[in-house]
Amino acid sequence: QVQLAESGGGLVQAGGSLRLACAASGRTSGAYIMGWTRQAPGKERELVGVIGWTGGSTVYIDSVKGRFTISRDNVKNTVYLQMNSLKPEDTAVYYCAASTILNNLRRGVPEYWGQGTQVTVSS
Repeated sequence: QVQLAESGGGLVQAGGSLRLACAASGRTSGAYIMGWTRQAPGKERELVGVIGWTGGSTVYIDSVKGRFTISRDNVKNTVYLQMNSLKPEDTAVYYCAASTILNNLRRGVPEYWGQGTQVTVSS
């Protein structure tokens, strides 16, 4: 009942920045925890950060702390991922995900997720 659509990916040099957006539509009244995941070529998908849908709490994996920031605009039903100081190892398809249960996001089985947007960081 919820659809997620990512945008904002692209090609950037190492040290550059990108801002990804995740627009939610459909039944968006639920208290969903939102997360950003990524999947690099030949690697498993990993959860890089989460943000409470109605709260302000955020958490990130160690490799992106201090570089990535998750924010939200509930009026626009949009979640953002600001990525600074990008590294080649950040290259991946980035997906937006939503779940009412945090552990489901951590396990990679959220109720909803989008189609992904490609981020490529050159050296």
